Amino acid sequence: MRVGQVLTPKEPKNLKLTVIVSVVFVVLYFVGSWLGPWSPKQSFGLAFGIFASLAFLFEMLYPSRRPKAWPLGNARYWIQAHVYVGVLAMVAVIVHAGFSWPHGAMGWALFLLSLWVTASGLLGVWLQKWIPAALAQGLRVEALYERIPDLLERNLEEADTLMADASDVLDRFYQKDVRAPLSRLSPSWVFLLDVRGGHERALEPFRRMTGFVDAAEKSKVEDLMSLYTEKMELDAQYSLQGILRAWLWLHVPPAGLLMGLLAIHIFTWVWY
Repeated sequence: MRVGQVLTPKEPKNLKLTVIVSVVFVVLYFVGSWLGPWSPKQSFGLAFGIFASLAFLFEMLYPSRRPKAWPLGNARYWIQAHVYVGVLAMVAVIVHAGFSWPHGAMGWALFLLSLWVTASGLLGVWLQKWIPAALAQGLRVEALYERIPDLLERNLEEADTLMADASDVLDRFYQKDVRAPLSRLSPSWVFLLDVRGGHERALEPFRRMTGFVDAAEKSKVEDLMSLYTEKMELDAQYSLQGILRAWLWLHVPPAGLLMGLLAIHIFTWVWY
């Protein structure tokens, strides 16, 4: 169900419009090629290069958006435009090159960076739809990324207090098998595919422990298991929110480098 939600575009009409415009771009390429030799420096080829440059420039305006800023009105329209204009920019780059491989170091650098920025942008769209859905459906604990270490420390303090007057058997179990993992975050990429990955296996020793303690301490084991479950959910929150933050480094610096190389490319074309 979550896969279907993630793959369904929020604005299907924008996806359809992008597909239509992309098809028009391809048709124009064939028309231009039929009228004469295709060249990135002339006629249709040059027009697509200009369009791609302006589209990438528009993409760089996204960080400076405001909730009700001109010309798009609100943040939802901004993100939609950012995604689909970026895709059209990549299509324009391919058409600009005449559906042929780049020539020279600058050509390859521009092509690969354009491809990387577009692909990482689409990855970001998927992550920003998948991760919140995973967190909402699979976890009970909600926490801000910056507060998670403090919550982990508070969780450990509660566990220490709970185990302060535990029996020798339960205390040995706590000190040997529980306290160390309870005291540190354990981020993992596994949570991206299964937000509750490994929970049942990790909780099995707690269930077995209930058979070795008396009835009065069974509630302590259950409370300790709840604290351990909360800790694992903090691991998932920390991992998934951390992935979203790390994604920015995959997308934003290459986008800046792309704009720098694009400026050099345009300058050398105008100058020479």
